Amino acid sequence: MRGGGLLVAGTTSDAGKSVVTAGICRWLVRQGVKVAPFKGQNMSLNSYVTREGAEIGRAQAMQAQAARVEPSALMNPVLLKPGSDRSSQVVLMGRPVGELSARGYHGGRQQALFGTVVECLEELRATHDAVVCEGAGSPAEINLRRNDIVNMGIARAARLPVLVVGDIDRGGVFAQFFGTTALLAAEDQELVAGYLVNKFRGDVTLLEPGLDMLRDLTGRRAFGVLPYAHGLGIDEEDGLRVSLRGAVRESVVAPPVGEDVLRVAVCAVPLMSNFTDVDALAAEPGVIVRFVDRPEELADADLVVVPGTRGTVKALAWLRERGLADALVRRAAEGRPVLGVCGGFQVLGEHIHDDVESRAGEVAGLGLLPVRVRFAPEKTLARPVGEALGEPVEGYEIHHGVADVRGGEAFLDGCRVGAVWGTHWHGSLESDGFRRAFLREVAAAAGRRFVPAPDTSFAALREEQLDRLGDLIERHADTDALWKLIESGPPGGLPFIAPGAP
Repeated sequence: MRGGGLLVAGTTSDAGKSVVTAGICRWLVRQGVKVAPFKGQNMSLNSYVTREGAEIGRAQAMQAQAARVEPSALMNPVLLKPGSDRSSQVVLMGRPVGELSARGYHGGRQQALFGTVVECLEELRATHDAVVCEGAGSPAEINLRRNDIVNMGIARAARLPVLVVGDIDRGGVFAQFFGTTALLAAEDQELVAGYLVNKFRGDVTLLEPGLDMLRDLTGRRAFGVLPYAHGLGIDEEDGLRVSLRGAVRESVVAPPVGEDVLRVAVCAVPLMSNFTDVDALAAEPGVIVRFVDRPEELADADLVVVPGTRGTVKALAWLRERGLADALVRRAAEGRPVLGVCGGFQVLGEHIHDDVESRAGEVAGLGLLPVRVRFAPEKTLARPVGEALGEPVEGYEIHHGVADVRGGEAFLDGCRVGAVWGTHWHGSLESDGFRRAFLREVAAAAGRRFVPAPDTSFAALREEQLDRLGDLIERHADTDALWKLIESGPPGGLPFIAPGAP
């Protein structure tokens, strides 16, 4: 029996599609529905490695956790990992298959992948009661519609009803809903069942007249109004936004257990990937995490993290241009803690030989760790398990760089010299015992009277966040109507809106 389906589209990027999809998955699984998430094509630098060794978008792994199913390449058959403003690595069914320009991808390769996307969705629908699909950007990107495989293209091929999400906190949500629908072709408009308002603040009765007018104008109803929810630290798809805007983002923390807080500065390197590695630090009471892009912002930091990046050589040049490289060298000489993860680990080494990613050849690293890195054409994708600082650790690896460690103390797959640590392992700080042991080391090196909380469980906190998403859907959406959509498909008989109407 073929399971039901729903496409969660958005009026814009960052309208809330990922979290709404996760919320619907968590609501459904709590009702006893066997549900899976799906995104045909994702563009993200935050990725994850499944148990079978496939690379998928981290947001889909989070949605799988919301659905209480094991993440799979079927849930994100096409992943694009930007390497610049104009090109991306194409990951198909969890494996890299090449680097393409945006023009080359949208000019033909994208449509060639459409069959794979449809097959993956149908396989999930054959084994689940429901599949909740996430769109990308906006379905009304009319310049890309001809080769679309993630929004209305997949909705039309699979006859999926479409729920359009709009972020009212940005303003203009009624125009976004109307304009998005009006720009679609008649065949696509038939699939748009209605709208979901996201991030509303205030008295919902003040919004209701507008929703009634929207229904009169479009013939389509609102399926709910989700309130603005603070403190949802659910995985974001795109670290690129953080790294390019040069902003500082500070976490909200619980009071410390000891006498001091611990300040963590994360270098917002270009093409930053898997910056979710520091989420587990931000979840610790008394730990403040900031993203920084100036050397003076490292002065009061007790720990500096150099995160992963899709452009190791580019990140290294950026650190030098900004003066951050010199600041990191000074920190290491003073015995002040630095942690490099994946690309950040490679940056801290002695030499990088890269004929794969940047094709820059031999490049000198910062020389803080006795490590030499050579980029291999094949990407390492792994789910390692080990022990460090006397505690069990799990993680995942996603990298082309192969590290030749020539000294220092062993640290996961990397090494430690003084207060400088380096590893390729993403996600290691989610291992609670290891994270606490690491923070005790950092606090001692920084001279802080900081004590990690003895009972913080990152997995439990993540479950609480996913339950909050499920609660938002259950309490503020018309769940009976949503289930009818998922089970029965597009409602049919909805009017066509001519562009420019009314």
